[in-house]
Amino acid sequence: MNIAITNAHVEPVNGEPFDGTVLITDGRIAAAGPDIEVPADAEVIDAAGQWLSPGLVEAHGHVGIMEESHGWAGEDTNEGTDHNGARFRALDGIHPTDEGFRDALSGGVTTIVVKPGSANPIGGQTVAIKSWGRIVDEMVIKHPVSMKSALGENPKRFYGADQKKFPRTRQGVATAIREAFTAARNYGARKAEAIRDGKAFDVDLNNEALLLVLDEGMPWCQHCHRVDDIATAMRLQQEFGYNLIINHGTEAHLIADVIAEKNLPVVIGPLFTARTKQELTHRSVANPGRLVAAGVKIAITTDAPVVPINMLNLQASMAVKEGLDREAALKSITLWAAEIMGLADRVGSIEVGKDADLVLWSGDPLAATSRATAVWIDGRRVYHYDDSTAEGITLDPYSTLGTTVAEPGRERR
Repeated sequence: MNIAITNAHVEPVNGEPFDGTVLITDGRIAAAGPDIEVPADAEVIDAAGQWLSPGLVEAHGHVGIMEESHGWAGEDTNEGTDHNGARFRALDGIHPTDEGFRDALSGGVTTIVVKPGSANPIGGQTVAIKSWGRIVDEMVIKHPVSMKSALGENPKRFYGADQKKFPRTRQGVATAIREAFTAARNYGARKAEAIRDGKAFDVDLNNEALLLVLDEGMPWCQHCHRVDDIATAMRLQQEFGYNLIINHGTEAHLIADVIAEKNLPVVIGPLFTARTKQELTHRSVANPGRLVAAGVKIAITTDAPVVPINMLNLQASMAVKEGLDREAALKSITLWAAEIMGLADRVGSIEVGKDADLVLWSGDPLAATSRATAVWIDGRRVYHYDDSTAEGITLDPYSTLGTTVAEPGRERR
């Protein structure tokens, strides 16, 4: 099936903006440019000058596992029974009917990297999903994407203060991580020996997961706010040689030169929060601009639902107000976010061959007054804003699967 979005002001992100057409074929981008020939059988959607961008990418969220309005029944973010939770998978706790997914679509967010929480020193495996679908398995882009780990106040409080057990200090949290990696290395050596000798070997799920980090390059997403915790994250990375992604990085700007020299990316945010704990003392909307100015690649995060996910573009726009370059701001919620999380072969820019995850905006996607007027995921329109009712309308994946989503204001058939 061919779909042509014509007369759009296109922000491809990976190149210069242009006025023209984006052609979708079988759920992927088939062509994009100012002079694209539209196939005779294509469904034509006249953008009427509206802005077209790739779907936004949330690089660090908890949508679907920290369900809104459900209380304890929908709280599946932290399996706080084992400080080494490498075997835990966010994939197993995601509920696609969480209202956060509807918010994502209304804000133009089509990809979410869902991560376990930060109670455990090692929290578990993250997953990248589309923000629309019936069951999570149908929404998956990539699994696992990374391993979630936490330093600082959260694991200290959860284990030391609340449960009065190890780890109780920053020393203990770092040691728990160090011991887990050491055990995984030893396990890997024993496994290799057993395979070589043709002997039986008992599989350990924690160690198998950590070997994905140590031996196969799966990134380590390190929750860390303060400078001392960021330094510990870098120290552990140097000891064990894995791919480190700094998550949150509230004080990362204070050592931006060091982070840039080590070529480490930072998933920064959330930016629209109160300073509710000591680690957030230096929280500032100006920090993304400071990091980029120092040469650090960033992705801006809402940490949804800490900040509602539909405010992802607003956080980026406010960062522009405080000094972040506009092009960098747009990349921080599209292409850079996809690159940091290893998803750029599928999403993050309007390029031939990538998934047709697209957002039509009433104006500049970084303008606070712009709204998403239509959203496509894999070439299917899953959301539109109806001017006649002043309401965002999301395609129900459970009741309309297999149907065509009509133009805004036209009856679905």
